[in-house]
Amino acid sequence: MDQPKRALILTGNWKMNKTIEEARSFIEQLIPVVIDNQADVWLAVPFTMIYPLSQDADASPLVIGAQNMNDASEGAFTGEIAGKMLKEAGAKFVLLGHSERRRLYNEDNACINRKVKRAVEVGLRPVLCIGETLQEYEEGRTHEILQSQIAECLKDLSSEQIQSLILAYEPVWAIGTGRNATPEIAQEVHHFCRQYLATLFSDEFAQQIVIQYGGSVNPANANDLISQPDIDGLLVGGASLSLESFSQIVNDSKSKIQS
Repeated sequence: MDQPKRALILTGNWKMNKTIEEARSFIEQLIPVVIDNQADVWLAVPFTMIYPLSQDADASPLVIGAQNMNDASEGAFTGEIAGKMLKEAGAKFVLLGHSERRRLYNEDNACINRKVKRAVEVGLRPVLCIGETLQEYEEGRTHEILQSQIAECLKDLSSEQIQSLILAYEPVWAIGTGRNATPEIAQEVHHFCRQYLATLFSDEFAQQIVIQYGGSVNPANANDLISQPDIDGLLVGGASLSLESFSQIVNDSKSKIQS
């Protein structure tokens, strides 16, 4: 049986960068690049930019999303934001479980599991980030760590509920360090994750799930990474802040689509 053709999704994660004015100028120039490309191009932007950028991108293929959300629907959570608020502002997806959220804000798998459920409930596509630390990698525990993250973050969810899920593998030791997994290492891990999803749900489900790679992605390594059979896109950090570098990554993705 032929494997399904999965979408190629390139997501820029701006983290805490840019003003609204800077962001609007950026996407005005990015949209023509996106229109001329068959890859799906997404931007995870700060909360303040979601509404204006979603309005600016409305008539284009560019998709705007959020970088995080609270697991509650509403309440006395000063400084937090609910999924339904993101949805109303125009967000189409939300990053959940990014290593910076885990490390700096002590979000564990149980917390992320609640957030995935809430995202599904309000109609946001969850982008579930997973990844091992340098110590875990050097100890040979990559599979063990990823298996527990996937199982616990997707606990009590059915394949029907998370059919729009995107998995993003970001080795923590490669985020913002300039050090990235080789395409061969990334492919092996992506293949493992797909096989594990098959055991949790079904082979059909696992074959249709988009799995992105993230971690020091740049124009020099992006094409080699997405050329791997189980790598269905990229989660791009610092390189997505530059119009030139992000546009090059988007344009270079044509080789994957046309293959």
